[in-house]
Amino acid sequence: MSSALARKSTSSALTSSLTSTLTSGIKRQVVETTAKVIQGAFPQVSVAQQASRKYFAIFVTSISVAGFLALLGINTLLAQDAFTLSNLRVEAKLVADQRDAITRSIDAHSAPEALAQAATALGMKPSETPIFLNIESNSEVARG
Repeated sequence: MSSALARKSTSSALTSSLTSTLTSGIKRQVVETTAKVIQGAFPQVSVAQQASRKYFAIFVTSISVAGFLALLGINTLLAQDAFTLSNLRVEAKLVADQRDAITRSIDAHSAPEALAQAATALGMKPSETPIFLNIESNSEVARG
């Protein structure tokens, strides 16, 4: 019986050793096949090509950053102009209000009643016989 047990343990050890060898061999084949497929998908690139790609990437990145900075500057200037425009509109409204106030003051001082009061204050008297000028004919003067 001991010889049967020894044979059985030897055969199971041999089987497990054979299985692990086969498994590691299959794994190695899968890894090698995968590596070949990946190398086929990406061709070999020389160091000079890698460097030129690196400089191209740096160039494109720097141009993009410069473009974004330019857009940021333009946007900032437009926003600043919008604030300036808003301030100018407020100032224009104030000037228009001042102009309207001055116009009302001039109208009040040049009204017939105000002119009559100012003339009376200066000692002038209203005319008893007004004279009307006829503009169509230069020679005639009509008396009131």
